[in-house]
Parts: sequence; structure tokens; C-alpha cells
Amino acid sequence: MSGAELNIPALWPFVVYSGVVIFMAIGMLGTSYILGERHRGGAMGQPYECGIVPTGSARLRHSAKFYLIAVFFVIFDLEAVFVFAWAVAVRESGWAGYAEMLIFIGILLSALVYLWRIGALEWGSRHTPRRGAEDSL
Repeated sequence: MSGAELNIPALWPFVVYSGVVIFMAIGMLGTSYILGERHRGGAMGQPYECGIVPTGSARLRHSAKFYLIAVFFVIFDLEAVFVFAWAVAVRESGWAGYAEMLIFIGILLSALVYLWRIGALEWGSRHTPRRGAEDSL
């Protein structure tokens, strides 16, 4: 006998279990299809959000700034997790861990200052009046 042969008697519990799982899944889906309610009219086609009647379209265009702020939040939030993990193990990491965390926080602060300086954190647009615009008021 070679080592690659299947041991059929040891496989039958898996086959029975797989059959029962497939049968139960099909049975539950079929039962819900047969006994489930079907509503085809009225407000069933409208989105429902916290009891507020929807107004307008849900397909709004957002500025790229919205997504940039969201990405910055995720990045800095994830980095806060790293700082928290370091704070839990600060005694075991010693002075080397302390120095590494200072470097890490320094890089974070320099990235934040850079984003601030280029205006990536500004939500509104910078409105500078055109020359002569104040005369038309």
C-alpha cells in the first residue's frame, strides 16, 4: 500500500456532514421562498433610512477632498493603534523601543505638518476675490 491511498472509512463522516449541510441550506432557502411574503407595491422600492422620507437622489457627487479626509482619518487612526500597542509593552521594549516610537511619532508629525501646509486638510475651498469683484457688490 502506498501512502497516497485514501482511507475511505475515515472519510464517511465528512461526506455525511457535507450532505446534511447542503440539504439544510437548500431546505431553508426553499422554505423561505415558499412561505415568505411578497410585497410588490407602495414604498417597497424606496430606500428607508431611520424613518426619514428620502428626498432627492442618493447619487450625490462628493468632492475628492471628502475622500482625502476619510483616508487621512483611517491612516492616523491606524497609527494610533500602533502607539497604543507600544504603550502596552513600553517596559519590555526599553529605551530602544522608546527611541523607535519617537522616530515613528516624528514621521507622523512631519506628515501631518506637510498635509497641513499643502492645504490637504482644508475642508472648504479657499476663495480669493477676483480683482474688481468687490466693486460689483
